[in-house]
Amino acid sequence: MINIVALDCMGGDYSPGAQVEGAVMAVREYKVAVILVGNEEQLRFHLERLKATDLAIPVRDASEVISNEEQPSSVVRRKKDASLVVAHQMVKDGEASAVITCGNTGALLAAGLFIIGRMPGVERPALAPMLPTHDGKGFLLLDAGASAEGKPEYLVQYAIMGYLYRQLVHGIPEPRIGLINVGSEPGKGNELYRQAYSLLQKAPVNFVGNIEGRDLLAGVCDVAVCDGFTGNIVLKCLEGSGSFFTQILREEMSASSRGLVGGAIASPALKNLRKRLDYSEYGGAPLLGLNGVSFKAHGSSNARAICQALKIAFDFSESGMVSQLNLLLAEQQRSSL
Repeated sequence: MINIVALDCMGGDYSPGAQVEGAVMAVREYKVAVILVGNEEQLRFHLERLKATDLAIPVRDASEVISNEEQPSSVVRRKKDASLVVAHQMVKDGEASAVITCGNTGALLAAGLFIIGRMPGVERPALAPMLPTHDGKGFLLLDAGASAEGKPEYLVQYAIMGYLYRQLVHGIPEPRIGLINVGSEPGKGNELYRQAYSLLQKAPVNFVGNIEGRDLLAGVCDVAVCDGFTGNIVLKCLEGSGSFFTQILREEMSASSRGLVGGAIASPALKNLRKRLDYSEYGGAPLLGLNGVSFKAHGSSNARAICQALKIAFDFSESGMVSQLNLLLAEQQRSSL
């Protein structure tokens, strides 16, 4: 089966330059196969600027762009030649095995649903980024913002997909599933979370109960489940906290001569800290639940983040994860009848 990633180069804060540079890095460092999708003239300009024409990276022309302000469902149907739509259609048609975009999250979800389609039995796909923990193992958060609407059944499906994902991709035999809530005791939260708790107790996963936000980075679970509205707030707060602490440390160390000396001594440790907190090291998040591989990278992704996302999506596709998830979800459904 073909394994090549279609990269939407026109979405994101630094498009298309960051996308093309990230693609060149991924091809040179990891031998990732990638097709650039977007304005052909601009993409070829950046390939020449980077002296990368020798890499023979294919380019697929797309004349339209979807902005963050446009209505996702209607714009995906209306803008057939938008780079995000073309890239998803390439996956549907078998020209590519995966798609990555830094663009409109709602449009990503709409294109995934309308073009690629859902896995059987999955009502609502979920964005599933990996986030850091103090032990270095990280946790999978879903949903991180694909859909603000939440139902107890959705959260159970997220738990099952996250459970299988961490088994198949990270080799964890019995991933711990936690439900993000306002308290650790059973019965906490609103009706959505109380019902989800009850259903998760009966689900075929290793459910460890409610998890408070302050405990997420302590490594108390391998998969953290919540509705997309809550998940997106958690994601953005963690991103902001990382930037906040690194900035505060930088200011404190430069405030005095003693701080400068201490900073020089602590420099290697601080670099490692910055790396652990840097979103670019995690690349992108898969949209789990689709019958194909679709990744969302951060809107402000730089070239390094794009490179990491391409590697992750390429490896994800090569693993046959979607086929395995389909089979395992079907088994789970049969066993629950």
